Amino acid sequence: MPRGVQLSDQELEYARLLKRRHLISSGFEWGCRIATFSALLFLGILLLGVVWQAWGWLDTQYLTSFDSRRPKAAGLLAGLWGTFWLILFTAIFTVPIGVGAAIYLEEYARDSWFTRVIKVNLANLAGVPSIVYGMLGVTAFVRMFGWFSAVDDLRIETYLGFGTLAIPLPLGRCLLAGSCTLSLLILPIVIIASQEALRAVPPSIRHASYALGATKWQTIRHQVLPAATPGISTGIILSLSRAMGETAPLIMIGALTYLAFAPGNLNTPMDGIRDPQLILDAPFDMFTSIPIQIFNWVGQPKSEFQHVAAAGSLVLLVLLVLFNATAIVIRNRAQKRITW
Repeated sequence: MPRGVQLSDQELEYARLLKRRHLISSGFEWGCRIATFSALLFLGILLLGVVWQAWGWLDTQYLTSFDSRRPKAAGLLAGLWGTFWLILFTAIFTVPIGVGAAIYLEEYARDSWFTRVIKVNLANLAGVPSIVYGMLGVTAFVRMFGWFSAVDDLRIETYLGFGTLAIPLPLGRCLLAGSCTLSLLILPIVIIASQEALRAVPPSIRHASYALGATKWQTIRHQVLPAATPGISTGIILSLSRAMGETAPLIMIGALTYLAFAPGNLNTPMDGIRDPQLILDAPFDMFTSIPIQIFNWVGQPKSEFQHVAAAGSLVLLVLLVLFNATAIVIRNRAQKRITW
């Protein structure tokens, strides 16, 4: 300000107000920066701690060996195979039902009180604690509401040409019951994510398709779903990532904390090629998963098991990062194909 220039009281008040607003804005900006860097710092410290504890314990022997009472011989192979089968069957059960339900609610269902009740309850179910789904899984899948308690060793057997598929009733504490339970857990999340992706497609896309004479199914199949694929696939993969890290529902239905074999004794992919019957037996066998093995090792009295658990945690983190990276790649590639 040039010397000798006198400001009126109103101008001085405005200058003070402007200075105060700049101070508040700057303070808020620095507060956000501190919060961001603090979160990154804490995450970095935790990650470095896990890597430090796992250093020297994570090797090929660890990834190709089963669990053991001796820390040096303990491995994660049973948990890796169990997690693979769990996520595979969870995806098979969840994706068609979740995406189909979202398409019906967004594209076909009328805006009635019943539809609104369903949507509200889906949001509520997405926030239910996972242990509740574990209790539901015990009742619905492990015991099947006691419908078959009076019958001993009831099985539905079907010959498929390369082996016999034998489904026990009730399912009992097997891998398939765990997958069904995890499917219930993430199904509301998949439906909500798919609904949001379908809702984000501009109405003009639908109107243009109808104007060209396309049916509703053709519009959904060739216009709406391709446009919504990035959001749907991202929601599905993130939901499966959550299922991969769950422990409580699996412990509820009877997943084992110590297991020295893979489901169906399918220890390598070549075992399934040599004997396809092992693939058919795997869903109905006992199982464990990576989070459950970590939970078991953390509770062991020997201090060496803390390093074994840290190595398992690092493997789980890498798998989750790969899942999330896959979601980003799929989303970006799908978005490049969309031309409006």
